[in-house]
Amino acid sequence: MTITGIDSTGQSAGGNVLPPRQVTDPGDLDAELLALGTEVETAAPVSPVPTTEAAPEQQQEPSRRLRVWRRLNWRDVLAIATFVAVALYLTMPLWLNLDHGSADDPQDQAFFEWMLAHGARVLTDGAYPFFSDRMNYPDGVNMMANTSVLAVSLPMAPVTLLFGPHVAFNVFLTLALSLTGISWYFVLSRQFVSSRLAAWVGALFCTFAPSMVSHAGGHPNIVSQFLVPLIIWRTLRLREPGRALRNGLILAVLLVWQAFINLEILFMTAVGLGVFCAIMAIARRKQHRGECRAFLRGLLIAATASLAVLAYPLSVQFFGPQSYHGLPQFVRNFGADLGSFTAYSSRSVAGNSVVAERLAQNPQEENAFFGWGLVILFFGLIVWMRRSITVVALGVVALLYAAMSLGPRIFLNGINTGVLGIWAVLHSVPVLNSAVPTRWAMAIAPAVGILLAIGVQRAFDLVKSQPSARGPVRVAMITAVAMALVPLVPTPLETAPIAPTPTFVTSGAWKQYVDDNHTVVTLPLPDSGYPDPIRWSASTGQDMRIAGAYALLPNENPLNPNDRTALFSPPWRPTSGLMASIKQGNPIPEVNDTRREMTLADLRYWKAGVILLTPQVRDIEMLRVMSDLVGFEPTWTGGAWVWDVRQLVDDPNAVLTGPDIS
Repeated sequence: MTITGIDSTGQSAGGNVLPPRQVTDPGDLDAELLALGTEVETAAPVSPVPTTEAAPEQQQEPSRRLRVWRRLNWRDVLAIATFVAVALYLTMPLWLNLDHGSADDPQDQAFFEWMLAHGARVLTDGAYPFFSDRMNYPDGVNMMANTSVLAVSLPMAPVTLLFGPHVAFNVFLTLALSLTGISWYFVLSRQFVSSRLAAWVGALFCTFAPSMVSHAGGHPNIVSQFLVPLIIWRTLRLREPGRALRNGLILAVLLVWQAFINLEILFMTAVGLGVFCAIMAIARRKQHRGECRAFLRGLLIAATASLAVLAYPLSVQFFGPQSYHGLPQFVRNFGADLGSFTAYSSRSVAGNSVVAERLAQNPQEENAFFGWGLVILFFGLIVWMRRSITVVALGVVALLYAAMSLGPRIFLNGINTGVLGIWAVLHSVPVLNSAVPTRWAMAIAPAVGILLAIGVQRAFDLVKSQPSARGPVRVAMITAVAMALVPLVPTPLETAPIAPTPTFVTSGAWKQYVDDNHTVVTLPLPDSGYPDPIRWSASTGQDMRIAGAYALLPNENPLNPNDRTALFSPPWRPTSGLMASIKQGNPIPEVNDTRREMTLADLRYWKAGVILLTPQVRDIEMLRVMSDLVGFEPTWTGGAWVWDVRQLVDDPNAVLTGPDIS
């Protein structure tokens, strides 16, 4: 099935400009699509609606009357080039400075570099894809519960192996944006509208909306939405009679593929499609009685096939080792500020970082920020094309996403209004408790992009049908679109230098300390504030196993064993907590025998072979405390201070005593 938002009533917004609509049923999407698929060869006014209904045999063979995938022409090539060019424009700072990383989200970039290395390790070493102990040893990381991006990391393994995970991350991000734009363009131009310019405008917004640019700073899995338009297209095609098996299996492949990129995007897409299809089914129930049965048969096949493939990976995600039950409470309270919908993102040319900082949790979660121009245009398009049930359904989906994004309590310009949002009754529901509410605003962008494409197409139809109105319509269309979209033009990603990997790691000197029974313990242990060790592990192809992690891991509260909500780092341990406290600038506590005993217990728990400290803020303080704890000073090796603790860890009779420092 395909959809279109062309309001083919023959009426303009201003009065009886076009001839009245003829006999076509207002709910007949097929007839509208047939009109959209017809190329206008003459300059004479042509009604966008056929004068008769499609014959039954035509309804059963839509491929005969609608050329879906038209041949490429120069417009298509130009559109493809623009998506690649804009993607390169955004990511160019990363390419021009390979010793730089994301300024706003270095921890997530390090995390995805590590995930890319994991994908390569799965292929080269036959590693188990859904769990890994190469980080957060000995507990490990549940890869399915941490966005493993296996659908990307596996095919990109050659790039990771040849050029390293840092370059592979840049390739991943650039391709994610480029392919998403190209995918949206082809689906829109072949399925939704006939005008390639209309499809280009819609695809450009879907791909480079403020929320997409915001997440591009460190979440390539979220901006990898090239399957979303294909899923929408194939879902709507389920209505075709007699093709339930074929259409269902094609959709299942897309669903499984997307599940191994990002389940959150898949879930949001499914919710929006469900609402849209329900509205369309109600509106078309009388004229197309058999349509729902065909759709449900295809949907059942798609669901059965995809669940059969995903059953085991999902069981690992929700019930396997290091699985968790919902995000932390503070994350579940992350809602989009109501004022952010009319504001501009810090990554837009009209944006203000001070305003954006007040309205969003962080630069990566600027999920609304559409600006006044686009908000006005959005509602204007809905009013203008209100006779199209497709347009109304898109509007309902967008408003539902907006309502869900507000979170459990509604904020306006940073002030808690005290008004409960609909998320207040949803944020504790299983599965939904793993969603970040503000990200529902990100899902508005595709609905708005489709609506923009339909609106531009409608303007073109008016120009073709009424040549005398060509000038005013073009001026109105260009002005409205420019006022809405020009302020949203994105700026390149901001980068910052990343700490160089120490020679101790790059030279392989670590290998003499690490084996199947020993790990590297860094000071401090890796977390969201210190992700460098994760990058080091990734650069070694994950051969260098490390303690600590920046990942979603279950809480292990001894006072509440049933609490398995997620944390962004491993549960607190005395030594990791002490070093993190010192790094943050807190006072250094007295080192006594009790602390030494706890440190030895931690080192044995981590099976430490070597402790590694690189030059950084408060490094001298951490060096002195660790030397006091283990009883000896480190050696300076390969740009790092190194403590060889294998004898302490392996000897069960070893006892720590204070160092003799003169």
